[in-house]
Amino acid sequence: MICEFCGKEGARVRRITESLGKGAKLLVIEDVPMIFCPNCGQSYLTAETAHQIDAFRRSRKKLEKRSVDVARFDLR
Repeated sequence: MICEFCGKEGARVRRITESLGKGAKLLVIEDVPMIFCPNCGQSYLTAETAHQIDAFRRSRKKLEKRSVDVARFDLR
């Protein structure tokens, strides 16, 4: 795959977990396809993936509900 930033061959799709918002508005999206380029170090979403993430945000009532453990990192 060719990187949209540097134009070099070698970019690859990796599946990541994305967390958006916090508290009661926290949304976790698993298996998000993100493109990573080993040549320039950039990572980015395709427009199609970004649109799907927006659709998830708008239709929260239709999403699977799970209970998750949350830890807060505090350096104080």
